[in-house]
Amino acid sequence: MNGRLILTSAFVASVALASVATGQQSTADRMRPLISPSLVGRDVYGSFCAPCHGVDGTGHGPVASALKTAPANLTLIRLKNGGTFPRALVEAFVTSGNATIAAHGTSDMPVWGPTFKSLEPSDALVKVRIANVIEYLESLQIGESGQVQR
Repeated sequence: MNGRLILTSAFVASVALASVATGQQSTADRMRPLISPSLVGRDVYGSFCAPCHGVDGTGHGPVASALKTAPANLTLIRLKNGGTFPRALVEAFVTSGNATIAAHGTSDMPVWGPTFKSLEPSDALVKVRIANVIEYLESLQIGESGQVQR
């Protein structure tokens, strides 16, 4: 019995020490997710679109000046399409890219559809993420008055 008690005590002590050691790791040692867990359109836009297109969608993001082709002003999509936001066209563009815009990849290797697909555990989440960012883009559209039309 005493041998069993000693072994059990030693096991409990080793588990406790391992727990304390694990608890002392810095947050820098922990792996961070490659994609924001948020599916909110504003958050997706902020993580993936705003660096080039800017927080306001006008094409003046922090990395815009480093690009060979200036990012599009995404607030003008509705105006450039006769006053209608072309949701299906925007979805195809976001999902499959456009061969004429090098930063978005070619139709053989588009950026966002495959990127989200490789980072998400399911196709359903990819579709939700893309639908929400498109809805957010629609909320950034300006009208003829130059004001955002929500």
